[in-house]
Amino acid sequence: MTLRTELQLETIATASGGNKPRSLSAKASPEKHHHVVILGGGFGGLSAARYLKNVPVRVTLVDRRNFHLFQPLLYQVATGWLSPANIAATLRATLKRHKNTHVLLAEVMGIDVDSRRVMLTDGFLTYDNLIVATGSRHHYFGNGQWEALAPGLKTVEDATEIRRRIFSAFETAERGADTALLGSLLTFVIVGGGPTGVELAGALAEIAHDTLKHDFRHIDPSKARILLLEGGDRVLPSYPPDLSKQAEISLNKLGVAIQTHALLTDINPTAVTVKRGNAIEIIPCRTVIWAAGVQASSLGKVIAQATGAHVDRGGRVLVQPDLTVPGHPEIFVIGDLANYSHQTGSPLPGIAPVAMQQGRYVAEVLDSRTAGVPSPSSFHYHDRGTMAIIGRASAVADFGKLRFSGFLAWLAWLFVHLMYLVEFENKILVLVQWGWYYFSRNRAARLITGDQSPAAKVPCK
Repeated sequence: MTLRTELQLETIATASGGNKPRSLSAKASPEKHHHVVILGGGFGGLSAARYLKNVPVRVTLVDRRNFHLFQPLLYQVATGWLSPANIAATLRATLKRHKNTHVLLAEVMGIDVDSRRVMLTDGFLTYDNLIVATGSRHHYFGNGQWEALAPGLKTVEDATEIRRRIFSAFETAERGADTALLGSLLTFVIVGGGPTGVELAGALAEIAHDTLKHDFRHIDPSKARILLLEGGDRVLPSYPPDLSKQAEISLNKLGVAIQTHALLTDINPTAVTVKRGNAIEIIPCRTVIWAAGVQASSLGKVIAQATGAHVDRGGRVLVQPDLTVPGHPEIFVIGDLANYSHQTGSPLPGIAPVAMQQGRYVAEVLDSRTAGVPSPSSFHYHDRGTMAIIGRASAVADFGKLRFSGFLAWLAWLFVHLMYLVEFENKILVLVQWGWYYFSRNRAARLITGDQSPAAKVPCK
């Protein structure tokens, strides 16, 4: 039975109150009968699908997008270094050689754990095992109204919107704004000093000082003010202090102003309000980028309501040592949606290697179950190190006992991220773009697309 037929039958059964259509495929071979549904085509979901290739099960990967997005390089799309297609790969093309895998473009509305069904906007899917890997999104800490004024960086649309705002600000300033307005147009505030914030700040500084250096006639882009706000006592707080210090030194050399112990208290279309100790500062600016926090996707609460599982303050599901939901060994939760604290006592970081290793582990568990042999022991994350790029030929790398920064760390960052890209074609395209930028300092994807930003709606003088 094809996936399309199954969906049609399940939709009809839902409307008519008929029996579950799974019985219609009872004559299918065992590997087609046992159905594994994966929700989410990110790093965790795609990793699970890949490692299930030779397991005797039928796999359906469900995502509301038809592509896998390499999120660690989104900031390069947002700053005009790469185009969206350079860091995305269609799921169907990626999994086309997986004969046991179907890809379904659909949106999940809920989960019926008693009937083992995933509810879609236009029907439902039955499952024997469910892997939920729907990731996370921006977290504004109770200030959802800020999202329209300070976009985060999680999707292609986020990246192109940020790109539009950045380059529109320079274009508007070129039109002859007065001194006060010019200052706010050329002030860029980045909220959050983690890896994303640091990478965005460094890239923005390079845009102002290098990329746009000779492009304008009435303004000097190098006069732009790049302000990085961090609520803690240092940037890159998850890194060792010495690497945080090195990152701060590199950012300062690029002209980035760093404010630590800085709490954002308000954002409006023309300014942000920052509190540092007892001092409150209003900073005129037209472009604000959010890199301060994330929260789990809404499916975390859906799973909690359906199973009785607990979620943490960030909406992540507290999972068992084998990544299953308590009381439901048929449901796995991985990636940013999972709170896995069994290894260190604290949740694992929301980074790609964690999700990929968890996806592989779940595939191994399902392989063992179908073979009737003991499953692997509880999941254990192998930390192979973390890296953050600061600018051209500058990065920091933490590999445990081995820590280094500068050009060597930058090369390591380039190599690792290039290898993690899914499609070979993307590896070549990105390598060419990186090489061109290194020698020319030119960003080829500086396109302003979409509706004109509020900041750009300033009359010419």
